[in-house]
Amino acid sequence: MGYLKPAPGSWGSLAAVLFWWFLAPVQLAPQLGLIVIATAVGIWAAGRMEQLSGGRDPSIVVIDEVVGMWCALLAAQQVVWHYLIAFTLFRVLDIVKPGPIRRLEALPGGWGVMLDDLAAGIVTLGAVLALRLLI
Repeated sequence: MGYLKPAPGSWGSLAAVLFWWFLAPVQLAPQLGLIVIATAVGIWAAGRMEQLSGGRDPSIVVIDEVVGMWCALLAAQQVVWHYLIAFTLFRVLDIVKPGPIRRLEALPGGWGVMLDDLAAGIVTLGAVLALRLLI
């Protein structure tokens, strides 16, 4: 997904949404387990890709968007508009990186690559939960 242009992060997020659609009926514990494992693998892989490419947060790395998007979808009901709202808000937060999210990006190696997107996913998760309570 990281080689798709334009916006490889958006393509990675879209792939994560499509995958999660089929994973949604699974119970919460396996979903959280998948997020934890993918985060750990992503920290290692993103750090390694930074070393190989010589750059910070290479655009071909999209596991960070995948994990962030999965986190964002934890509270979404399996209806299209929930997924659209979660996708849109996550992408905005991932691109704009307000306040503390931007600071996480400065962490060294794969930590910075992964944790800023995870934080964007957690903020989106909170927004989706709030929306569900309001509606």
